[in-house]
Amino acid sequence: METVIILVFVFGYLAITLEHNLKIDKLIPALVMMAISWALISLGIDDFTQWFDSGKHALMDNFGLLQHEEKLHLMEETLLHHLGKTAEILVFLLGAMTIVEIIDYFDGFSTIKNAVKFNSRKKLLWMFSILAFLLSAIIDNLTATIVLISILQKIVKNRDIRIWYAGLIIIAANAGGAWSPIGDVTTTMLWIGNKVSSGKLFLYLFIPSLLCMVVPTFIASLLPPFKGDLELQKADNKVRSKFSSTMLFLGLGAIVFVPVFKVVTHLPPYVGMMFSLGVVAIFAEVYSNSKFAITEVVSEEHSAGANHSPVHYSLSKIELPSILFFLGILMAVAALESLGILFGFANSLQETMPMLGTEFHHEGVSDLVVLLLGVGSAVIDNVPLVAASLGMFSEPLDNELWHFIAYSAGTGGSMLIIGSAAGVVAMGMEKIDFFWYLKKISWLAFVGFIAGAAAFMVTRSIF
Repeated sequence: METVIILVFVFGYLAITLEHNLKIDKLIPALVMMAISWALISLGIDDFTQWFDSGKHALMDNFGLLQHEEKLHLMEETLLHHLGKTAEILVFLLGAMTIVEIIDYFDGFSTIKNAVKFNSRKKLLWMFSILAFLLSAIIDNLTATIVLISILQKIVKNRDIRIWYAGLIIIAANAGGAWSPIGDVTTTMLWIGNKVSSGKLFLYLFIPSLLCMVVPTFIASLLPPFKGDLELQKADNKVRSKFSSTMLFLGLGAIVFVPVFKVVTHLPPYVGMMFSLGVVAIFAEVYSNSKFAITEVVSEEHSAGANHSPVHYSLSKIELPSILFFLGILMAVAALESLGILFGFANSLQETMPMLGTEFHHEGVSDLVVLLLGVGSAVIDNVPLVAASLGMFSEPLDNELWHFIAYSAGTGGSMLIIGSAAGVVAMGMEKIDFFWYLKKISWLAFVGFIAGAAAFMVTRSIF
């Protein structure tokens, strides 16, 4: 039965990886894979000889001796435990997405667009790279990429030049997401799972992530596409909301406040995110009720939503398919974890993998294993990879292993355009060709990834 469940996971995983070829949204195989895996566990519960206790992070000794009803009860408890942990991540993401949509409702991101007063290609590259690096640390790398490419489309006319900028935005956004607990789904998972703390994450990963962004941007600035000046598009004459800048800084500030809330109250991060959403929502309601000529300020699409609250409008705009995908994939990985499959795989990996490079100061997970995880995240989705590593390794809070995993899984995805959510959304927005990215951008991402990894090995020996 275990073999069948592993095969279900492998085929589901393949369907997720090949979503563009199959023309099937990745949330569908994720949900089907999750449901079938748990159904098979329930039907074959008496055939399993081992069970993984997620609370104690160890295999149960006496699982085979338990009665059928006791096994079923244990399975239901385990399922509820994993659903609770997954729900923490999903509710957190829902809150963050809604705040970003509220900022967009008030046209807050136009503040960034209006800051571009120069036409030097090199200056523009550095500006977008630094913005992507900083913004992704606050509003996550996927949203930062959407925002910046939307701004880029309004500034740069020539698509052939624009896709070069988009490529560097992907690298910078993924690098920026790695050092912040709210910057990338995988980092958020490690943070919510009590594997990393926000202070140590910054301490260990800020410099490696910065190098991962600076090195490719510097090399790119010497390439022909970024030499000379650009012809900028004329600014549109759309009337901006007088609250746009206020909502931008309020929204970003509210998201940044979440780690502070967690440190002060010791409550799970989603509680802080719901508090931040509530505060932002109050201001949004007050501002929208002050009758600031909403039909002039916003587009026709906004006008359709102008009859009800900005919060309702923003909730209707959030990306639910991503939320359902995370639900499916995290619960499917939980099924493999519960049967002890991931735990067994981790042990065999540590025994067979050569101990290359500097070893960690614990049970001996090779640096090579974590680097390969980073390269793997370029080929397959980094969310299940990190979810699997949470089930595989039992190192304590703020162990270097978790920080290296956060870096590798977060930045390694830049090496292929399909390797990260930021890359996939950029691919869709600018119709970037997979092989164009592979030829022009992948090597830059790889150089940045290695530079950051080398810097991490130095920083961990200092702190």
